[in-house]
Amino acid sequence: MSTERERNAQIIEEFRANDGRVGGHFEGRTLLLLTTTGAQTGRTHTTPAIYLEDAERYIVFASNGGAPNNPGWYHNVRANPDVQVEVGTESFPATAAALDRPERDELFRRQADRDPSFDEYQAGMTRAMPVVALTRIS
Repeated sequence: MSTERERNAQIIEEFRANDGRVGGHFEGRTLLLLTTTGAQTGRTHTTPAIYLEDAERYIVFASNGGAPNNPGWYHNVRANPDVQVEVGTESFPATAAALDRPERDELFRRQADRDPSFDEYQAGMTRAMPVVALTRIS
């Protein structure tokens, strides 16, 4: 059984080798790579994340696979909102900002309408799944 870190490493390698396309669980989904700076370590961490496009922003969801706690990348962007985003073959710096209600709710609903697993994740959580906007830095 592989660890989450090993699975993510395989997804990242496949993403970069295939111009942002991957198979398996993420096949056909909009996927980006989010590189954050560790809140405690200061080291960079890259995580695959499903996204929703919203005008000039990329919206990502701190689902953590439906786990009861927020994912590490979410804690990292709260501590240091300067991130690197990879979409397809493009890589660019961005600023991450957690969204408040009602905008959070509207964008979550749009994503859950596209991918019902997000409703399933949320139904199993006691926390509200954070929704984060990634805005390109010019």
